[in-house]
Amino acid sequence: MKANIKWTGGVSFTGTADSGHSVTMDGAPEHGGENKGSRPMELVLIGTGGCTAFDVVHILRKSRQDISDCQIKIDAERAPVDPKVFTRIHMHFVVSGKNLDAKKIEHAIELSATKYCSASIMLAKTAKITHDFEIVEI
Repeated sequence: MKANIKWTGGVSFTGTADSGHSVTMDGAPEHGGENKGSRPMELVLIGTGGCTAFDVVHILRKSRQDISDCQIKIDAERAPVDPKVFTRIHMHFVVSGKNLDAKKIEHAIELSATKYCSASIMLAKTAKITHDFEIVEI
């Protein structure tokens, strides 16, 4: 996997990966940014959420769960001093569907957290990661 990061002025950058998709990153205004894009550490959280959501949806589909939606609401804290690594991350899954099995959802989240999601497994080296979920029956 490769990526290219290009400075676009100020503290703004465009990142492009092998897939060809680009993302704009910018610093906070108090650090010279113009709020043109996400902060890089926000993208770390978004990427981690996407990684685990991919796993959970895939596992639940293979388990023949009739899911119609999966959202993850992430709340995180960072260390107060540099390097301001994540120290705590909580992921709240909201899984919608028909006749969903709570044990299968819990198992899918556990498998993602401990076996499949590279991003969350990496972040677990510095952050305490917790999970919970709710089921929305439709």
